Amino acid sequence: MAEHPRLLLDGLAFGEGPRWYDERLYFSDIGAREVRSVDLAGHSEHIVRVPFRPSGLGWLPDGRLLVVSMTDHRLLRLDPTGLVAVADLSPYCGGHANDMVVDAAGRAYIGNMGFDLEAEPMEVRPTGLLRVDPDGTVRVVAQELIAPNGMVITPDGATLIVGESGGARLTAFDIAADGSLSNRRSYAGLEGGAVPDGICLDVQGGVWVASPTTFEFLRVLEGGGVSDRIPAGEPAGKRKAIACMLGGPQRRSLFLISSVTMIEGAEEARTSRIDVVEVDIPGAGRP
Repeated sequence: MAEHPRLLLDGLAFGEGPRWYDERLYFSDIGAREVRSVDLAGHSEHIVRVPFRPSGLGWLPDGRLLVVSMTDHRLLRLDPTGLVAVADLSPYCGGHANDMVVDAAGRAYIGNMGFDLEAEPMEVRPTGLLRVDPDGTVRVVAQELIAPNGMVITPDGATLIVGESGGARLTAFDIAADGSLSNRRSYAGLEGGAVPDGICLDVQGGVWVASPTTFEFLRVLEGGGVSDRIPAGEPAGKRKAIACMLGGPQRRSLFLISSVTMIEGAEEARTSRIDVVEVDIPGAGRP
């Protein structure tokens, strides 16, 4: 691994949901209400505005972009004519719709917070993991998850791993041919106050985890061991690790999204940035 990450792009409001696709890193800037992309030279482009805050991103087999719209609980698709609604997730969301992973068949697995993060007092409640098929059908495919957030699918398409932000753990499921989930089990528990936000997977089964509570990115092994730690950066103890993605020509570029401020007030503060560091073990699976 390179000794220090390098800055790729800064001045973002609140970056989330990074995805490597077609030689570029796509990401949601939740605070600015837009989806953007950036190349390895730091050249950024606006993709689409999402008025109710974009989060998870993915692509259908035909190359059309899917976007989770957070606060109005919808899955959107970017057609040549603009954004169109694929599914209304409102009946199934206890909080903001959140991250997403899309499988090879175009089925979108979508998490939601399950409760209001800004309520006082905060009432933590379990929620379900949703699957939206390409025809817009919505199904609850797993229940009793605590703030399901970042997700990955293994290269063989047989396993989904989800980070439960409220449970400080990574949870795995078997994926059947019809997209249903079964055989729920622990993949790894996080210790020392770490919690998973965005995650990505490498070819050895290591899961890179952005942990905002401990201000670092962790490479977590199945069973819970941690092989690598990367601090989120300055100011230390204030810059939160938000999401990560393995990409680049050989999928050895680890993109690190961080922010000092959270979503509220982020558009004015613009403390979010993307750094990149080269790693030895390349990325695998989806996204």
